[in-house]
Amino acid sequence: DDVSASLRQIIAVLQAERQALAVLDLGALTAASLGKKNLCDRLQPLEASVLDRECRALAETARQLNEVNRRIRNVLAANVASRLDALTSGTGLYRARSVRG
Repeated sequence: DDVSASLRQIIAVLQAERQALAVLDLGALTAASLGKKNLCDRLQPLEASVLDRECRALAETARQLNEVNRRIRNVLAANVASRLDALTSGTGLYRARSVRG
């Protein structure tokens, strides 16, 4: 079945995305994003009412994996923001000084 095959592919892409997030592999993250987009475009015309029990379970698994990956991305982004805040407001390295002459 094409639908279950596509959902299994999405799950595989989401698992690859999680691995890429773990090692901050930009190339793999880009590939995962493109893979998710292409697979979602393929599934977009379908309605939930046409899914059988197996496909619903696969879709739920994919939803859960996507949510975990979203949380990981948010943690990474918050960590970067915190580090940048510390650099820009904590040490004053880039503050302009007035020069008296």
